[in-house]
Amino acid sequence: MRFRILATQDGQNLVTLPVDADNVKAAERAVQQQGYAVISVSGALPTLRFSARDRKFPLALFSHELRSLLDAGLTLPEAMSALVEKEARPAVRRVLEGVHTELMQGSSFSAALAGQEAAFPALFVASIRASERTGDLPEALGRYLAYEQQTDAVRKKVIGASVYPAILIGVGLLVALFLLVYVVPRFASVYEDSGRDLPWMSALMLGWGRFLDAHALTVALGVVAAVALAVYSVSLQSVRAAVERRLLAVPRIGERMRVYQLARLYRTLGMLLRGGMPAVQAMRNAAPLLRPELRERLAQAQSGVEHGRAMSDALEASGLTTPVALRMLRVGERTGRMHELMERIAGYYEDDTARSIEWFTRLFEPILMLVIGGMIGGIVLLMYMPIFDLAGSLR
Repeated sequence: MRFRILATQDGQNLVTLPVDADNVKAAERAVQQQGYAVISVSGALPTLRFSARDRKFPLALFSHELRSLLDAGLTLPEAMSALVEKEARPAVRRVLEGVHTELMQGSSFSAALAGQEAAFPALFVASIRASERTGDLPEALGRYLAYEQQTDAVRKKVIGASVYPAILIGVGLLVALFLLVYVVPRFASVYEDSGRDLPWMSALMLGWGRFLDAHALTVALGVVAAVALAVYSVSLQSVRAAVERRLLAVPRIGERMRVYQLARLYRTLGMLLRGGMPAVQAMRNAAPLLRPELRERLAQAQSGVEHGRAMSDALEASGLTTPVALRMLRVGERTGRMHELMERIAGYYEDDTARSIEWFTRLFEPILMLVIGGMIGGIVLLMYMPIFDLAGSLR
């Protein structure tokens, strides 16, 4: 983003400096490093980016490289300096330089990362902050990498299961659109010249073909506007939340979505507890990953733990467990292996979600093929029905 900063260097003359940075703190820090005192910051305008790769900070790659450098014996400032020197992408380099500068000025690593909130999520910062108390930063980075790999595995299964149906729907709609826009109007002109009465469904479809032929530009603009409106609506948080609420009301789909959210919750809590973070703080840091209604339930469970309740009882009272999970949580409390049992619960939920996705895909794809095939076949049949009638009359 581009910021316009009002600053002074000698306490008298004011200057206005345009600065490209990821956030306000980074913009102020860049100006202060040049010897200016910041008066005000305004004009946060998005700068042009040419690819998604420039917009998103490669957190997994950063964690892997930093862990490798630390395991090789480099100190944290040396490792950050090496990462800055090898980075060629300007946006990523600015983030790394900001973190390195904060470290050299005496800030803790977690505080330096928190200053770059656009690049480092709160969960990653919380994991690093917990490791600073135990001194196991490489292990914390490894835990976060494992956490990302597990969550990405479920996400990739969902995306992979939706690719084939999306392609099938897209191709089917394109074929149907080609028939309706190009083929049907030509059939309509042929049947008009014949002067024969047509079956009412064929006449209706051919009337649609004549309408498209006469108003092709208007219809094309309407389709483009509808697609643009649909894409814009999907980008709105309120629309996505409304769709999600509707899906949650569907019995089996809503239960699957709840199980997926619980898997994320237990995976996150297990990672933070393994890193030495207290239970209350771990629950606080895991809250942003949940939907609003589950976030409220987690806040209730957190309040119960703060008042001395066992975590298993607090989660059960808030509706954040299942019978299997509750038994495993109580075993974890008795044995002192709560983090391990939470990770096992998350794995169990993730496997259950994967099985549900596979079952749904196997059932949905044949149904979708039948629907699309029936739609295209119906259009072709309605176009040829007058020809069949004509052939029958000749016999």
